[in-house]
Amino acid sequence: MTVTQISAQELFQAAYENRYTWDENFPGYTADITYKYDGQVITGQVRIDASLKAEVLNVEDEAAKKAIHGQAWEIAVHRVRRPFAQTHGANTFRYGSTDATGAVEIFVGGKSQGDKYKVRNNEVCHVHRLIHGTFVTIDTFSSHDTGAGYLSHTYNSVYHDPETDAQKGGKSDFTDEYEKVGNYYILNRREIRTEIANSLSIQDFIFSNIELLG
Repeated sequence: MTVTQISAQELFQAAYENRYTWDENFPGYTADITYKYDGQVITGQVRIDASLKAEVLNVEDEAAKKAIHGQAWEIAVHRVRRPFAQTHGANTFRYGSTDATGAVEIFVGGKSQGDKYKVRNNEVCHVHRLIHGTFVTIDTFSSHDTGAGYLSHTYNSVYHDPETDAQKGGKSDFTDEYEKVGNYYILNRREIRTEIANSLSIQDFIFSNIELLG
C-alpha cells in the first residue's frame, strides 16, 4: 500500500504504534549509574518502579543527581504505552512533502496545531513539537529494531523560541544503546554531545547491573 492510498493519520498512527514501549506487566528495575561529565566520574544507583517513577540513590552532588534523574525520567516517560486516541485523539493530520530520503512530512492541526512530524519506514524520524512554551525539534538518524517496535539509536535535538525562532541553547547529539533484561529492552548507555558557543560538552550516562524488580 502506498502513502497516497492511506490517510496522513493512518501513516502516523502506524509509526506511533511501532515505537517500542514497556507493557502493563513491566516490574521496574534498578541499575548502577556511572555519570561522566567535564572530567568528573560520579557513581550511584537509579530505581524506576512499576509505575515508572524514577529515583536516584547515593549521589551527593545535587547537579549530578538532577542530571541523572532527568535522564531516568526521560527513559521512563518514553517507554509508557498510551493509546493513540488518548495522545492524539484531539488532533488532525495532513500530508506535507516527501524529502529525498523518503521521509513523509505530516502537519498537525487541532489541539496540537503547529506540531509537525516526518515518517520513514514506519518510524517517526522527525519531531517538531511545542513543549512547555518552546519548540523542540528532534531528528532521528538510526534506530534499534527490537522485533516489538523500534528504539532510537542516534538522533539530535535543538530548541527554538516560538515567537522569534531564535535557537535556545546548543544542539545536542545523542547515541543510545540498549540491552535486553528479561523480556524488556532497557537503556544501558546514553552519550550526549552538546555544542555551545564553539565548545563541546560531553555527558556519558552508563547503566550497569540492571535488574528487574520483583
